[in-house]
Amino acid sequence: MTLTATPTSYADAVRTALGAVLDPELDEPITDLGFVRSVAIDEAGGVEVHLRLPTSFCSPNFAYLMAADSKDVLVALDWTRTVVVQLDDHHDSDKINAGLAADAGYRGTFGSEADKDLEDLRATFRRKAHTAAMERCLTALLRAQPERDVESLVDVTVGDLAPGEHTDALLRRRAAMGLPLDRSARVLVDHTGASPDDVPLAVRRARSTRISIDGNAHFCRGLLRTRYPGSDTDQVHRGDGAEPADASYDPTFIPVSSLLTRSTEEPTP
Repeated sequence: MTLTATPTSYADAVRTALGAVLDPELDEPITDLGFVRSVAIDEAGGVEVHLRLPTSFCSPNFAYLMAADSKDVLVALDWTRTVVVQLDDHHDSDKINAGLAADAGYRGTFGSEADKDLEDLRATFRRKAHTAAMERCLTALLRAQPERDVESLVDVTVGDLAPGEHTDALLRRRAAMGLPLDRSARVLVDHTGASPDDVPLAVRRARSTRISIDGNAHFCRGLLRTRYPGSDTDQVHRGDGAEPADASYDPTFIPVSSLLTRSTEEPTP
């Protein structure tokens, strides 16, 4: 088989497919985070993708999950013939890359180190993503209706939420967990669909989860930019939880390193 379209169109198709792969902890596409380092395609339908992470010691199970999911979505494309996914510069790169090449699976790759099933890991972070999406929607409702009491959030239904990206994100998370999507379905529920007995406590815990995810997302973006200069051009702005001191989003940001350099260059009075 010889590919007939332009190389750029196939590369775009690869990146679009990789956009469905999420960092399990940050709940964002690896393409938005800048984790896709390179894409190469040959005329016979062979694809080679290199991934990079913010540090060499990112959790191996997270790293494997993203790399394995990347290979799965690329193998599913009807024009790919061979797919190679390589994780660069990680302390377990050799082990993960060998496992992917052999299609050994998570336990086959890590053996006795695989202390938890990969699907259990997915479920844990799917629940966290749902909790954060739920909190964003409910917090937006409280801001839009300042007279609303927190206790009343237990009665909020999907139909009460304003249309927009946060509501769309919540619906995707609910669908992934098998929760009802009809307009009469309650929003403030756990992964089983149960409403909390203590509403203020449930909201505070949900807010803590959301803040943790947003904070980690910005922190990891910054680490990646530091580790791989120029990677900021591959990152997509994340508005949720953005901090004014984030170099990528605040044009007034001045790196400490430049201040130190400048101070050493200035003559001593």
